[in-house]
Amino acid sequence: MTEFAHPGLYVHVPFCKTKCPYCDFTSVTSLSSIPDWLEAIKKEMLLYRDRFSRFDSLYLGGGTPSLLPDRDLADLHHHLRSHFPFSPDTEFTVEVNPDDINSSKLAALRDLGVNRISLGVQSFDDQELRFLKRRHTVDQAVKALDGFKDAGFAKVGLDLMYGLPGQTESRWLKTLEQATSFNPEHISCYQLTVEERTPFGVLQAQGEMKPLDEEAGSAFFVLTSAFLEEKGYLHYEISNFARGEENLCRHNLKYWQRVPYLGLGPSAHSYRDGSRWWNLRDLEGYCRVLAEGKPPVAGLETLTPEQVYLETILLGFRTRDGVDREIFRNRPGTEEVLRHLRQAELVHNVGGRVVPTIKGFLVADSLPLLFAN
Repeated sequence: MTEFAHPGLYVHVPFCKTKCPYCDFTSVTSLSSIPDWLEAIKKEMLLYRDRFSRFDSLYLGGGTPSLLPDRDLADLHHHLRSHFPFSPDTEFTVEVNPDDINSSKLAALRDLGVNRISLGVQSFDDQELRFLKRRHTVDQAVKALDGFKDAGFAKVGLDLMYGLPGQTESRWLKTLEQATSFNPEHISCYQLTVEERTPFGVLQAQGEMKPLDEEAGSAFFVLTSAFLEEKGYLHYEISNFARGEENLCRHNLKYWQRVPYLGLGPSAHSYRDGSRWWNLRDLEGYCRVLAEGKPPVAGLETLTPEQVYLETILLGFRTRDGVDREIFRNRPGTEEVLRHLRQAELVHNVGGRVVPTIKGFLVADSLPLLFAN
């Protein structure tokens, strides 16, 4: 995969019209705080001016960035460009909800120079959308996709979700079939994950909703990978597929390749020079602290060499690029571990790298434990 040396910039937009019952991201459903959040973001920008080199990716995530009024989007973008240097070929991604798209929003996004859209479709099945309490329908998703195509956006990605209670493989394949019929440049497929403090988490704790068992989850994963690769998509990260190398998500690659990145907004994370820090989750607290002239940092950690080693393995085994064999050099016991993983068909050697197989992807998060001292 492509190596990126420039840092990436992420902005968390913590506003939604409604809160999805599976979502554990920081967001609020009242839009009255948008002015306070925008002023706080501007103050946070000042804290990091001149601390990062030129960015070549800008990602507005959430929450629902497309929910912001056009004038606020423009104001945010103006201040970001005024405070930070960007490469001429910057990848500019905005997460979008299908029912926010109209001619005015399309024009606003084009005027800002957005060149990559991440569309939160989740499913092309209205019954599943109602279960997920999404605020759009299949028809609205289709109209949004047609709108982006007609408006000439070069890169459109879809977010999809599988492993819903009662969902069959054939039903999931219908969603994948419809998704690929639009030839999106990028597709992200996530298994429904239920967090404790969400409404779905409460239902699961009460026994009213059953999680997908490991065997069924693995079957969905393998099916998804095989289907999308047959359609010409590169399975380049556990949950991510791209129609060619040119359509890899540059911004997200920075996380997996441990490239520096800056996160602005409540709950946003940042990384540079072996240190990671993260912001307060609470929107009100985030705005209050910045109004007082203080940084909104909730925590900071400096990684030890051993943590860097294990994190490099963890993130590398999440991608088809794998891990450089040099990282294992002179590490006692690692050759035996690698031999065991090859025999189990979890990894294979490609050039000078140890690369996960599809089976390896299924257990990628547990593999670093085998290399810990």
